[in-house]
Amino acid sequence: RRTHRAAMPVGGKPLERLLFRSGSCPRAEARAAILAGRVTVNGRLLRDPDQWVDIAHDEVVFDGVPIRPRAREVWLLHKPVGYVTTLDDEHGHDSVAALLPADRPWLSPVGRLDRDSSGLLLCTNDTHLAAKVLAPAKQLPKVYEVRCKGPLADAALERLRTGVWLHDRITLPAQVERLAVDARTSTLRITLVEGRHRQIRRMVKAVGSRVHTLHRVRIGPLGLGDLPVGGLRRLDEAEVALLWAALGGC
Repeated sequence: RRTHRAAMPVGGKPLERLLFRSGSCPRAEARAAILAGRVTVNGRLLRDPDQWVDIAHDEVVFDGVPIRPRAREVWLLHKPVGYVTTLDDEHGHDSVAALLPADRPWLSPVGRLDRDSSGLLLCTNDTHLAAKVLAPAKQLPKVYEVRCKGPLADAALERLRTGVWLHDRITLPAQVERLAVDARTSTLRITLVEGRHRQIRRMVKAVGSRVHTLHRVRIGPLGLGDLPVGGLRRLDEAEVALLWAALGGC
């Protein structure tokens, strides 16, 4: 049996995170449980919640029960307006954590949709997959339907397509399609291959308008379909394989 390693192991996690992501203990109680001496690693009592542990190689036992690796799961959530994607919100806002299955406390959102936005949000315990989905180099397309203030002119749409300056650099080229327009609003379908902070809202502001509603309908090969607002479903193996294929397969 290998002894516990002080150095950070490849693929490991801090013990506190491992405990709640395994489903063994609620997030709010994990640190206290470790400090109370309820966890052993490779037969030794470990009271450091920040110590990195690799469950693929280390034997972790909580209250006498060995912690086993969880199967990797990917879920698709139709996020409603009014929910934040942080699991522990210090301001007391409603969190998408309340919409996730209670028996799977280790699921985490992949990226963010701000509180005023709705639509497709992936949630998973596969940190490798999550990192690939968010990696700028992968340029995984994300599709949004956006209702904006005013009838946006063709010139404004072209600026959105070719790139606008946001803070320190220009945005990457985007696909922009006008879906509807009237005297007060324009409805657009915008496809991005990057995910900067509140990017679409800032892009629309840069061309002289303002976002009224923002709704994500697709990430790569995955669409919302007829999933109702607040609805949640687990992706099957074929859908996960399609997502991996869109990411280059690794």
